[in-house]
Amino acid sequence: MGERAKGLLEASGGGTLVDRWLSVLHEAGVARVLLVGRHPAYRTLGLETIDDEPSGVGPIGGLTALLRHAGASRALALACDMPFVSAGLVQRLIAAPEAPVVAPWRDGRWEPLCARYDAARVLPSALRRIEARQYALHLLLAEAGAAPLPLEPGDAPELRDWDTPEEMQHSAAAPRDTTGGRSEP
Repeated sequence: MGERAKGLLEASGGGTLVDRWLSVLHEAGVARVLLVGRHPAYRTLGLETIDDEPSGVGPIGGLTALLRHAGASRALALACDMPFVSAGLVQRLIAAPEAPVVAPWRDGRWEPLCARYDAARVLPSALRRIEARQYALHLLLAEAGAAPLPLEPGDAPELRDWDTPEEMQHSAAAPRDTTGGRSEP
């Protein structure tokens, strides 16, 4: 989306993507929200915001910053440009059995930015990958021993994201299940 702050794009149903996420997270029982990736437009939101660590390496820099910030706790990494994720899906991530990472597995790949991380267990792997200039998050999840969050019918459309203005316009309507069921590794 160029230099635009994705979180301030309008979500279907009104409000911004950040507004929608705050509502979803509140409904899911998440008490603390942290916005990763500073953008000047986010200053007025009143949310705690941190920089990617390191910057310029893509999503792994944001995830590493989140994991450092979480310390010995668990952290949810949720991409702001996934406008259809429900509170129910977030609650299932939170309640999933213990694992270094819990994430949906679909179409033969992990969904690393709709995942729950055990920060202390995954941060060392993330730092090694950055040092080796291996920035792919799906490989980090494989190395960390991620466990799949079983998907229910209807979950796949919730995991769509908005990477381009065309995707945003195309998927502005409510998501539909076109998968016909589960997807597991």
